[in-house]
Amino acid sequence: MNGPYKAGTPCWIDLMVPDQQAALDFYCDLFGWQGEIGSPETGGYSVCTLKGKPVAGIMKSMNPDGTLPDPMPPTVWTTYLATDAIDATLKSVTDAGGTVMMGPMDVMDLGRMAVIVDPTGAVVGLWQAGTFDGAGIVNEHGALIWNELTTGDVPAAVAFYTAVLPVTTAESAMPGADGYTEFQVGGRAVGGMMNMDKLPPGVPPHWMPYFHVDDVDSVQAAAVRAGGTVLAPAFDMVAGRMAVLADPQGGGFSIITATAPEQPA
Repeated sequence: MNGPYKAGTPCWIDLMVPDQQAALDFYCDLFGWQGEIGSPETGGYSVCTLKGKPVAGIMKSMNPDGTLPDPMPPTVWTTYLATDAIDATLKSVTDAGGTVMMGPMDVMDLGRMAVIVDPTGAVVGLWQAGTFDGAGIVNEHGALIWNELTTGDVPAAVAFYTAVLPVTTAESAMPGADGYTEFQVGGRAVGGMMNMDKLPPGVPPHWMPYFHVDDVDSVQAAAVRAGGTVLAPAFDMVAGRMAVLADPQGGGFSIITATAPEQPA
């Protein structure tokens, strides 16, 4: 990626964990990232890189004032959606029935961020770029390739996101993807949304990051050897071969070897 992300596009992901170093070890070994605990000025925030470009963030679970949360929040990946004007976007969030969980706040000269909860209960971040646009490499082995919202109320989610960001939605035209909704920016699919009726009871609405890998089965096996958990074993689907995993601290993520849809003869 060169240059800023268009508003409404997933542009960054980060993970908040109790044991930051353990998470760095797990993901760096699994995906070939480089990363170390950051400086005190950044709260120790780690910007992990792949081929020298930023790919994801990992930070220790803590309150904004630097104290440890009690109880400790669940370990989750947060997806950030790009916005050109975060303050105006946050007003739209509350007008549309969402909740501001954190922010807006300046992150040095890197940009401005906030974390919100949509009306269906899914948490998502917002990022207004300053000197930092977001992920500098995508769609390659070990890098982000897709972000997906799973929700119990697709129509409500459609109404919310199209009201607060310059995105549109459309049912996927991919054969075999009936009922799958795409988020689009400028007519290009940038993310997905599906109903959570096929998930186990008790799973909350959430945004899920997908990482592209060259071999799903081998990465799944490596994750298990490193203490991770398989939530959905490797399987073939319309967009390729994928698996749903969790890191040793419980953070869920998907891996996929994406394939282009077959074209009509």
